Amino acid sequence: MIERKQLGIAVVGAGRIGSLRAGLAAGHPGVNFIAISDADPARARDLAQRIGAQFHSGDNLAAISRPEVNAVIVATSEGEHVRPVMQALELGKTVLVEKPLALTLSEADGILAAAEKRGANLRVGYSRRYKERYLIAKEQVMQGRVGRIVGASARVFNSRSQALAMLKRNPGATPVVDALTYYVDLVNWMLEGAHVTEVFARGQKGVLKEAGHDTDDVTWAILSYSDGAVANLGVSYALPAKYPALGHAARLEVLGTEGVMILDDDHTDQLMYSEKGVPHVYLPDHSVNMVFLQSGTPGDWALGDFWGPIANETRAWLDHLALGKPCALATPREARRTLEVTLAIEQSAASRKPVALPLAK
Repeated sequence: MIERKQLGIAVVGAGRIGSLRAGLAAGHPGVNFIAISDADPARARDLAQRIGAQFHSGDNLAAISRPEVNAVIVATSEGEHVRPVMQALELGKTVLVEKPLALTLSEADGILAAAEKRGANLRVGYSRRYKERYLIAKEQVMQGRVGRIVGASARVFNSRSQALAMLKRNPGATPVVDALTYYVDLVNWMLEGAHVTEVFARGQKGVLKEAGHDTDDVTWAILSYSDGAVANLGVSYALPAKYPALGHAARLEVLGTEGVMILDDDHTDQLMYSEKGVPHVYLPDHSVNMVFLQSGTPGDWALGDFWGPIANETRAWLDHLALGKPCALATPREARRTLEVTLAIEQSAASRKPVALPLAK
């Protein structure tokens, strides 16, 4: 018989992703209490009223420390993860934090040490894992249908509109650290058991630097793995502002001794043109006329429900807590490894030299 656990959830950060996850939690049968916090108390109040949360505050700790709360979602901006995660761990709460785990290895190591000391259940939201095509791809790898993986390739494109919004919010949240990180995680996940030993990267600056951000428009990297596998990863978040993708336009390829997988995630087969314009999932004042449907990174609204990677991931995490079901969310050690690779990519691109891992502390 399945033992069902009742959940009290604190959602720290009432922005786009925090709002989505809070709404999904409100609809989960295992959740009977929700607390919302945000640096802007009015935003916390508005989200709480919208989803029927029982508590809201401008003080994160006030929400995290509620006695009804046994699990915490940290959905703050990238540079503000550490404090609420550490507060939740110190109080013995289960945690789901958005990627990346932190923006520096020292911060990530602090979180990792706190989680391991307490035996905490901490997961990191690399939601690409919960896009169905990637879940199905992982199943093929686990079943041995592609044999031993000897190579992989992944690349992701997005518009400069989203890059500039991301960099304005946090200059450390570069396209490599904040977006290519999803695909570093995916390739690491497919190559589970091996680890990156060397990174060689090149980048090119252009429109993002002209806009005041000293970051590359395009970055390409070659990763060497401990088992001999090699992967090629690339990112450009400098496509034209009105490019039809509303999020990631991506491609993943996995090459094995017994097979190959080619996963086209560009959405160019799902076109719509609207004279009324289509809103952007991340940018409130941005719309496009031509759109690749289903290209919004977190997912899409349809018939009153939210569908896609964030929905799948949030429900899987809640089912994991309420029902004890296994889940594929990244562990903090996996997330730390992925952060290290993205930092090494940026270091190699800047120095124009190969970078060995682990990085020197």
